[in-house]
Amino acid sequence: MAAKIPATVITGFLGVGKTTLVQHLLANANGKRLALIINEFGDLGVDGDIVKGCGIEGCEDDDILELSNGCICCTVAEDFIPAMEKLINRAEPPDHIVIETSGLALPQPLVRAFNWPEIRNRVTVDGVVTVVDSAAVQAGRFAHDEAAIDAQRQGDDMLDHETPLSELFEDQLACADMIILNKTDLLSSDEASALEAKLKGEARAGVQFVKAQMGAVSPATLLGLGVGAEGDMAGRHAHHHHHDDDDDDHHEHDHDDFETFQVELGAIGDVDSFMDRMKQVIIDHDILRLKGFAQVGSKPMRLVIQAVGPRVDHYFDRPLGESEKGKTMLVVIGQAGLDHAAITTALRG
Repeated sequence: MAAKIPATVITGFLGVGKTTLVQHLLANANGKRLALIINEFGDLGVDGDIVKGCGIEGCEDDDILELSNGCICCTVAEDFIPAMEKLINRAEPPDHIVIETSGLALPQPLVRAFNWPEIRNRVTVDGVVTVVDSAAVQAGRFAHDEAAIDAQRQGDDMLDHETPLSELFEDQLACADMIILNKTDLLSSDEASALEAKLKGEARAGVQFVKAQMGAVSPATLLGLGVGAEGDMAGRHAHHHHHDDDDDDHHEHDHDDFETFQVELGAIGDVDSFMDRMKQVIIDHDILRLKGFAQVGSKPMRLVIQAVGPRVDHYFDRPLGESEKGKTMLVVIGQAGLDHAAITTALRG
């Protein structure tokens, strides 16, 4: 029997730097034939379009599949399995498959999907890689104090002090074979070491930790873990995973706690003033993630915008397509209850 094709699942919260990590991986593949499955949250294919537009030699559009019908862990039968079959049934299959999940995806159901009859004999989970925004977690935005929460629960059994965000973060840590502490350049050396020590206490024994800046992790480190995670699920506990052993195509996963919508504007005049305005909108409306593309004045290059909380990154990546000229297209992601009209008005200035 031919060896199974290895697949790496890259998970992590909104804006931790998964796409940057994948870009670095593709740019340093050194002849290895990589295929990529990207799960978008929102209709605007920002992450996939960034990768496709990066100009990496040897990375063709056919090597990148985008799944935008919803969270990948909730659309296994409809989207994920057919996408995997499309890749592994090629005349020349890839050497390795990289799966970038959305920020809301649970890795546990996705890993279990590798046991589906259609693919279980031909592909295996080489490893689950969870990417962490070190500065955000250090500030407490996507983490919580388990001891304090347990103490509060003991005081009042009717209260649930864990938010969906903290539970999701715990699930991603619990399933990881490797945890990438990204953006450590925003921390001191002591802060980064303290964060690693803290997360080691929350992860499974033996999980590898790697510190990174701008997603710069070598393929030799990231690929080839050889874990076979689909057969090693016992210790990968998940808060949200409730399906029975004989019902692997269903799980409860409350996405109603989050929402996403698109904002379309015209070309922006000045980059700095627009970024300042966007930062203020993010703060005023507690937006988790904002990402998209823009034209700046009459410049022929496309501006990529990526914001996580009040931190905003932007850069020009490629010439504008005809359909992109004169437009700014943004995806706004946050917890349920966002004021769409007020956010749109504020962004328009």
